Amino acid sequence: MEWYQQTIDEVYAHLKSSAAGLSTKDAEERKARNGANSLSAQVTEPWYKVLASQFTDFMIWVLVAAAVVSWWLGDQLDAIVILGIVVVDAIVGFIQEFQAEKAMDAIRSMAAPLCRVLRDGTWTECPEENLVVGDFVRFEAGDVIPADVRITEGFQIQIEEAALSGESVAVMKSSGVLHAHKLALADRTNMAFKGTAVSNGSGRGVVVETGMRTELGKIAGLLEKQERVQTPLQMRLADFGRRLAIAILVICAIVFVFGLIRAEDPLVMFLTAISLAVAAIPEALPAVVTIALSLSAKTMVRRKALIRSLPAVETLGSISVICTDKTGTLTQQRMTLRSVVCADTEFTADEFQEQLESAQPRSAAEMLMRSLALSNDVTINADGQLLGESTEQAFVRATMQWGRNPEALRAQFQRVHSLSFDSVRMRMSTVHDAGDDTWVLLCKGAPESVLSVCTYDDSGELMSSDSRERYLEQCRRLATKGMRVLAFAYRRLAANHASDAIVEEDLHYLGCVGCIDPPRAEVTDAVERCRSAHIRPVMITGDHPATAEAIAKEIGIIRSPRDRVLSFSELESMSDAELSEQAETIAVYARVSPEQKLRIVKALQSRGVFVAMTGDGVNDAPALKAANIGVAMGINGTEVSKEAAAMILLDDNFATIVNAVEEGRRVYDNIRKFIRYILTSNSGEIWTIFLAPFFGLPIPLLPVHILWINLVTDGLPGLALALEPADEHIMQRPPRPAGEHFFANGLGLHVAWVGLLLGLTPLMTQAVAISVHDDHWQSMVFTVLCLSQMGHVVAVRSETESVWHIGFFSNPALVGAIALTIVLQLATLYVPFLQAIFHTQGLSAMELLISLALSCVVFAAVETEKWFRRSSAHRATTP
Repeated sequence: MEWYQQTIDEVYAHLKSSAAGLSTKDAEERKARNGANSLSAQVTEPWYKVLASQFTDFMIWVLVAAAVVSWWLGDQLDAIVILGIVVVDAIVGFIQEFQAEKAMDAIRSMAAPLCRVLRDGTWTECPEENLVVGDFVRFEAGDVIPADVRITEGFQIQIEEAALSGESVAVMKSSGVLHAHKLALADRTNMAFKGTAVSNGSGRGVVVETGMRTELGKIAGLLEKQERVQTPLQMRLADFGRRLAIAILVICAIVFVFGLIRAEDPLVMFLTAISLAVAAIPEALPAVVTIALSLSAKTMVRRKALIRSLPAVETLGSISVICTDKTGTLTQQRMTLRSVVCADTEFTADEFQEQLESAQPRSAAEMLMRSLALSNDVTINADGQLLGESTEQAFVRATMQWGRNPEALRAQFQRVHSLSFDSVRMRMSTVHDAGDDTWVLLCKGAPESVLSVCTYDDSGELMSSDSRERYLEQCRRLATKGMRVLAFAYRRLAANHASDAIVEEDLHYLGCVGCIDPPRAEVTDAVERCRSAHIRPVMITGDHPATAEAIAKEIGIIRSPRDRVLSFSELESMSDAELSEQAETIAVYARVSPEQKLRIVKALQSRGVFVAMTGDGVNDAPALKAANIGVAMGINGTEVSKEAAAMILLDDNFATIVNAVEEGRRVYDNIRKFIRYILTSNSGEIWTIFLAPFFGLPIPLLPVHILWINLVTDGLPGLALALEPADEHIMQRPPRPAGEHFFANGLGLHVAWVGLLLGLTPLMTQAVAISVHDDHWQSMVFTVLCLSQMGHVVAVRSETESVWHIGFFSNPALVGAIALTIVLQLATLYVPFLQAIFHTQGLSAMELLISLALSCVVFAAVETEKWFRRSSAHRATTP
């Protein structure tokens, strides 16, 4: 049996303890046997090993080799740039791994430093780590529970468990036995859990679990075992690097061998092959990726999303399921009075205000309004803020919205007595001086409880059993809409009753009200944007299934009978295979435990989808870490959840996640544009060198030409692609498939044919110039190859839209980079000392004009390709 299923005597017998506590000797023996009441520290790698592990990636070694070769060829600047990129990339990775350990540190910080424990018959304070199973402890409002405790007695004790269970309101605790099996944490009302906070009342209990065996310790254990998932970008880049390195080595070897077959100078061919290898490696790729992610991270901060791990930016673009918490993320995290049932009529809050305007002073409507304003423990501070229980705050706010002044009403009807709420009566009553030597008792609570002490209905007539059942049905109807329902009643008394003579009986029923934490105004549109982007939103909450279902229907997460709601017990009875099989039809998971959240994430991932998981509590941390991207709440989130997540919402708003997804898709698009551009450019350089011998032409370029083109074209123009604005239809297309590589959707074909065209154009220039005995043919080839890439970078800004449609100047950074590259290229032709370095000659006006015209061939070809694509797409969608 679980501890909550055992009687107090059974717990004492099992633990060999009692309400008199333990002796100091017994406690020390138990601590020596079972260990301290603390969360175990995970053994971590030394910092230098973590740093060294950053240099194990294959692409990193390829870049290091490229830097060494560049230095050997005399291009020290290129070598320094490459090594700088490698070092920065390693530092970023090291910092991210180092920060990951903070999640466990944050959990450990939740321990209470001191606790009150009964030892040797005397109450004393001791460090919480010295607490052992069987200790008898006490706690009161403001205390942090030091271990898992079976409550033996309590006085109006309420505990905030949102961080652990996801329950949005404080849980009322009692000592009674719970007989149900496999209860969710939020329903174990006779237990207090380590790390949760007492918000009201006081209690005592016996420690039943300590350290890593507590519910908090179990979460810490899950967090320790869970490795952070590698991002899609990291996986794609690793695969891309391996494939590219192999291809480059093969091509360079072929170039070298063919040169030897043609009796070229072996040293020249070796240097040419090495130069091609350096040119073919996109050493700017890590820099472009880092810059693109960094710039997007800054953009996302302005849009209320803080990125803790740069690769997470791009991961958002791959997300196909968003598992979101309800309270505070989808909802306002502020209970609001939504419905009022009075005089057998259901009103909205606004409709009830109209009813009040015509109500008589002693009517049921007026008395119900006074009950809402007076029968609560809410206080109003100097700033006008309401302090107190969230549902009672909703009552006071409603009366204020109806034009009433709660403080004025309290002054007019001063409280003289009160009967506090408890978990047995399930109701609360306050007694107020109504003047004329009369008092009025105002009662509120659970409908069944309040109606059980009512003798009269809302019209003042004796209540019949049919009326009582009708009132209960009205309350049930509000409850099925996900509302928290309270009933109200009153009774007039003669003044100056003794407090022990005030009883809750013969009350007049007034009606009931329904409160709910309503959805944020922008959430419904955000959910619809998810749908249009082929992203499925799923709600995972610790709240009651009925409440979760009502909110899910209202905002569009549940839209058809196929969308199911799964509760704790149903989920507990399912195997992992069954959960994975049925995950596509489940829209809401309610009353879930931390282990179940982790199961849900892994079940969805087993179907090959990328999962974003939101959360704010300690209970969310393992699932946040396991998800493809964990999203923590910045306002109401715990430090544990923030440390386990890759992204933090600064406004705790679901709509912000959708905005972040759009930014993630833009980042990936821009990285893909760079890869399209850089591979095409590099393959054009390779084709130029490789094909020249087949046409009977001399080697068209020197190694210094290749390195220069590689430097000026891969640099600023490539980096400027990271600043491209998002495609206008970016949120109407589905997420990228999990296994999609960079060459998907025609990128490989584009690289092949455009790269070939990019190589043939300068070769045609070379052939014609040689045929007319133009001695400047090499400078022309050099210029055409360089400037053709500028035309290509303009064309690849969109895979389908014309550059004229997206706006030639919509990316000012790219325009500036192209202008600078052209100026630098012309400088190599016309500046004397650069002519000596690059072995170039100044071109005549006609030669330059011809070179510029030929440089536009690739641009025109790619724009024509896009025109055919648009035409084909239009024909496919036209009836």
